[in-house]
Amino acid sequence: MNNEEDVITKIVVISSDSVLPIDAAMKVYESETSITIKETCFGTMVTGPRTAVDRVVDELRAMDRNHIFVKERGFHPGDERRCRSVRGGGPRPGFHYLREEVQMLPMIGKALDAYDKHVPPAEIHRAEKIEVKKLKEIIESNL
Repeated sequence: MNNEEDVITKIVVISSDSVLPIDAAMKVYESETSITIKETCFGTMVTGPRTAVDRVVDELRAMDRNHIFVKERGFHPGDERRCRSVRGGGPRPGFHYLREEVQMLPMIGKALDAYDKHVPPAEIHRAEKIEVKKLKEIIESNL
């Protein structure tokens, strides 16, 4: 199976004042792709072929990029290593950690908003790569 045929699940956590989990779900339903969506208390879980899921998740993030966060689910649904039915019930492994992460997201979103306000994309300076020869000259001149 190649990467395009992989079935993956991405967790989309929404921490936005302008986008609700139902808005994200409706966007996925409108996409008319062969994916499955599960609405959750923190956002949505999107399952399907990797290319379709990636495309839909990109569309969701575009709704409010600083306040919609995505992480790929580590194990597929039903994996015996993580399945609650095999373990005898209880909360989903990782749920408590996800709950802690979700509490930090509003602060992260505000920081990203502030960053966007103060650093226009045109002013971001990328360091240029220097040749090894030039780097050696700089090092030797400072010794």
